Amino acid sequence: MTTPALPAGSPDFAIPYRSSVLAAISLLLTGAIFGFFYAYSVSVMWGLDASDGSSAIAAMQGINRVVRNAAFAPAFFGAPLLLLLTAGSALRASRRGASAAFALAALAYLMGAFLPTYFVNIPMNQALASLATPAESGEAALAWHAYSDPWTLWNHIRTAASGVALLAAGSGILLLGRRN
Repeated sequence: MTTPALPAGSPDFAIPYRSSVLAAISLLLTGAIFGFFYAYSVSVMWGLDASDGSSAIAAMQGINRVVRNAAFAPAFFGAPLLLLLTAGSALRASRRGASAAFALAALAYLMGAFLPTYFVNIPMNQALASLATPAESGEAALAWHAYSDPWTLWNHIRTAASGVALLAAGSGILLLGRRN
């Protein structure tokens, strides 16, 4: 018995296994890094801003000392790598739309989250690390807000870029089912 032919223009749901595995891991890592940045935007920085300046500075210094770890690295470094590998795999499987979506996801993440982290947030974190917590509460509050306001703005940018990357990766998964 033969399988009936699909009408012209119907999606071909025979997704190549390698592309589907890479796509799933890409989506997972992109979602993890989006969630990481999102949590800072909607809770961590709000909580620190609600604290006194000395406590906020000390807490952020502590966070920054431990954030680069084996649990964080796969999402931060792996997401763009896997997105690019998935784009290449989809292209080799003749899924040009999916390939373009995963390439867009990689570009959005690299330009809007990865590079700002290196060129803005990390230098700000290093400057904060070298700051001795001011003894006077007014001084500490000024120092904290001088750090927090621009750091948070750039984190919102990283969050938005990671969200765009996540949306593009999700679209790429949908497009893997279409031969185009």
